[in-house]
Amino acid sequence: MDTYADDREEKDPMRIPTKRNIVQAMKWLVEGSQAGDSLVFYFSGHGAREVDRSGDEIDGYDEAICPLDYEREGNIIDDQINATIVRPLPHGAKLHAIVDASFSGTVLDLPFICTTNRKGNYVWTNKKRRRGGYRGTKGGLAVCISACSDDGKAAETSAFSGMESSGVFTYSFIRAMQEEPPHLTYAALLNAMRSTIREASKGQFGLIGRHNSIDTPLQYAHEPQLSSSDKFDVYYKPVLM
Repeated sequence: MDTYADDREEKDPMRIPTKRNIVQAMKWLVEGSQAGDSLVFYFSGHGAREVDRSGDEIDGYDEAICPLDYEREGNIIDDQINATIVRPLPHGAKLHAIVDASFSGTVLDLPFICTTNRKGNYVWTNKKRRRGGYRGTKGGLAVCISACSDDGKAAETSAFSGMESSGVFTYSFIRAMQEEPPHLTYAALLNAMRSTIREASKGQFGLIGRHNSIDTPLQYAHEPQLSSSDKFDVYYKPVLM
């Protein structure tokens, strides 16, 4: 769901990215899911941080996505997203969340974060909160690929055909999925996306023979983040959606 979309151009009121519609769409996504299902949640829009009032966040802040009517209805915080599309996920089902927003590193409140160690290898870090309880699924696998860390901002591109207002993150994800070899692993996906973002940070990147400059400051081009409900071998496991 793209909250950059202008609601004046959308004729169907159920497709306008209000808080109610986004929450209802998330519920619809997982309703009736079963083993073998592969679900995808995509959000492109604004992200935010709010003071954590439940005591389950290590840094003291909840991460959130901003619906079109956030000023009136409020944001959708990570606790609600987790309860809606992560915890109900049944055994054998798989969810990929692609979140192109600021402050989105742990926006699904998943317990395992993929980081790099001193040798530059990807490793999993357990971010389970002692006070927060279990934030996993009912046996399914939930994976989130987000645009930046919890304290970062996502870079945006200048407008170009077919992807107006989309972020560098979204473009790098699509490019990797389209251009990389079959059986693309999660490690290869992250590497490919980060390579594309580094190109963007130099001022230009290509799309179908064109070059486009990023509008936001260089420091906002943060690296994509990977989190999961369970640990797995990112160098071996292919990205299958």
